[in-house]
Amino acid sequence: MKKALVTGITGQDGSYLAEFLLKKGYEVHGIVRRASSFNRGRIDHTYLHPDYYESRYKLFYGDLNDASSLNTILRVSQPDEIYNLGAQSHVRVSFDVPEYTGEVVALGTLRLLEAIREANINPKFYQASSSELFGQVAEIPQKETTPFYPRSPYACAKAYAYYITRNYRESYNFFACNGILFNHESPRRGETFVTKKITMGVARIKLGLQEKLFMGNLEAKRDWGYAPDYVEAMWLMLQQEEPDDYVIATGETHSVKEFLEETFGYVDLDWHDYVEIDPIYFRPTEVDILVGDATKARKKLGWQPKVTFKELARIMVEADLELVKKQ
Repeated sequence: MKKALVTGITGQDGSYLAEFLLKKGYEVHGIVRRASSFNRGRIDHTYLHPDYYESRYKLFYGDLNDASSLNTILRVSQPDEIYNLGAQSHVRVSFDVPEYTGEVVALGTLRLLEAIREANINPKFYQASSSELFGQVAEIPQKETTPFYPRSPYACAKAYAYYITRNYRESYNFFACNGILFNHESPRRGETFVTKKITMGVARIKLGLQEKLFMGNLEAKRDWGYAPDYVEAMWLMLQQEEPDDYVIATGETHSVKEFLEETFGYVDLDWHDYVEIDPIYFRPTEVDILVGDATKARKKLGWQPKVTFKELARIMVEADLELVKKQ
């Protein structure tokens, strides 16, 4: 039985990846940050499942800011694969907490790689990179050879994490891969992220619990996919004979305005009647357009996205309507 260690297991991607790996027969180890309130809502349904609880699903308290906890967890878990998904992952918030973002995203990756080296183990390593690396894009679409131009503290930290992962691959012969994932969403997306903010707003407005939705830049264009599709790509990267870096994307770009049209239209509402612009939601430096070319992943990994933009919007709105009704 293979063992996988997942940082950020309580997040959107971590929860879907844990489910995916359990279905593949893995023993899954996850790192959870200690908090005063419970933060395991995305994983309780699998973590507490009788088929997995304690036997194949193990959680450790730890933090990417704490090298000693990482060393202990690696020594105890002895993983075959490591997926580093933990991060302060909100781009807008990274302007407010740039130092913390750098500590967790950039140096956290270094701490984990160095812990692997010091533990003298040889797991395959996946680093969650981001399309935000491309920032002010040099070409459209963006692929693995497109130059980086990060436009936020988050993106700058991700650039360090990307290059230090490559450095350990080349310096110490690590099987280490960077997955440059473009935006990927789901009903488990955090509510401060734009797609989830919109779909929750749609649900609350439709049910009469909210009157307005306050937004920032509606012209920003993104390549939006479905998170469960993207965690499969993470796993596929670590099943190859040689480590490499891959762009994971749908190849389509849609504006925030288009997402508003699709989601409000699904419940027969006109978004113009409910959306207002608030400058507080604009970034100090904007990223205008991101769209990825995943040709390499299609050819080498055999990966392709399954859920379309319209299907993604429908899935998220339906899930949030049910969630708000329960609340």
